[in-house]
Parts: sequence; structure tokens; C-alpha cells
Amino acid sequence: MVLVIGHARVHQVATLRRADGAQAAGNDDGGQAIVEGAPVSTGRDARITKAGDYSIFAGWRSDPFFIDRRGVFFNDFQFTGDDFFADKNVCSMVLEIPNSALGPKQVGLWHRTLMPSKGTGGGWVQVERAARPLQLMLAYAATGGAPQAYLAGEPSNDTSFVAGFAHALEHTGGYAPEEAIRVARTMLPEIMSYDSTRPASYPDNGRTLTDDAVDIFLTILTNGKVREDKVGPHGDLLAEFPYLGPPH
Repeated sequence: MVLVIGHARVHQVATLRRADGAQAAGNDDGGQAIVEGAPVSTGRDARITKAGDYSIFAGWRSDPFFIDRRGVFFNDFQFTGDDFFADKNVCSMVLEIPNSALGPKQVGLWHRTLMPSKGTGGGWVQVERAARPLQLMLAYAATGGAPQAYLAGEPSNDTSFVAGFAHALEHTGGYAPEEAIRVARTMLPEIMSYDSTRPASYPDNGRTLTDDAVDIFLTILTNGKVREDKVGPHGDLLAEFPYLGPPH
């Protein structure tokens, strides 16, 4: 899926396209248009656009991610239960599609972000990609703080980062070298597997907004020495689309 945010006079609008095959691997905004001119929400009310079985939302909402950010990044895993994102908003994109659009088999999901190139040739350039929350932390460590090749790459080439990930796991979690290699191979390629015939549950099958991805990552990163950051899901999630609470 390709989601493009642009301007129509004074209002932002979103266009959703579906790109398949070689076109999906390209660095452009092409593909079959599914929704065009969907209004972007800038206030508390969610402006939702429907097209058949598809629903699309783009705009400001309450950030659903939860983490004791200070404890993870600045306080040596000493947690106070202070949820950094409890009062934060996020410019979000929410897409609901029928399971049939994913095909009959298990799929590997990942996202990438393209931006207009600043070079003279124009076009678009990939500046980020991810599937699993916080895994970029290991990518920085695995690449000596220079993850540009990782960010610009794709999962099919992730085997080249296994050794770097394993080395980082040895340092952060005290893994033995052979075990570090095994764990690194479970994290790469960086995709999120999803089988629509089974309930979503991170990290084995997709991810719900209440799954504690931070606790799971900390357990892997520290080899079980740290298992939680003492914060949990937000209470403003909605039962219906777009699922994220109104902005603060």
C-alpha cells in the first residue's frame, strides 16, 4: 500500500494506492488508486473515508505507544513507570483492509517511508523502514551508529546484518556467541508475520495496540535480565475505527 499526503488548496488530503509486483518495490508513488482526496484530520473529530471494504484515516490522534523512555534510554533500565507517550499526540495513518486483500497465506509485513530526493535527479528516496518496535536500537549498535544502509534496505537483504546484531546482543545481553547468532536470526529479516486465520498477538502473529512490545524487546535485548518497564496500554483506545483516541 502507498499512502501519499499532499495539499489541495488549504486542506491536506491523502491518497491511497495499491502497488503490486515490481511496482511495489520501486521508489515512486505509483499504483492503482483506491482512495483519492481523503481529508486529513487536524482536530479532535476523526474524518474517516471509506471505499468499499477499505477505511482510511490520516491525521492527529492520541499516541498509543507506551514506554518508560527515560528508563530505557537514559537510566540504565531503572524504571519508574513514567509513560513518556501518555499525553503525546501522533500524526497517524490508519488503514483497515479486508483479510482477503492480503492473500490466503501468511504474509510478512513491513513499512517504509519515502521522501522526495534532494538531488538534482528528483524522484523519491527511502529514508526509513521498520516492522518491529525498538529494533532500530539494535540496528544502530550493529552498524556502529551508522544505520543508513539498514534503513535504506529491505528485509530480503537482512542476512548481512545478522553478525552485527549478534555482536550487539553479546554486549547488551551477555549472550554466548552461538546463542547471539541464533537470536539475531529470529529478529531478521525484520518483518512482522501475520496469518489472518489466527488472532493477532505480538510477536508471533501481527500486533495489537495493547501488546506490550517494549517488554518483549527488553527481554530479548537483556537476555531475560529485564522483563518490563512498568507501563501498560493507554486507556483512551477506541473499540471502533480508527481505534486511536482523540488528540490531547
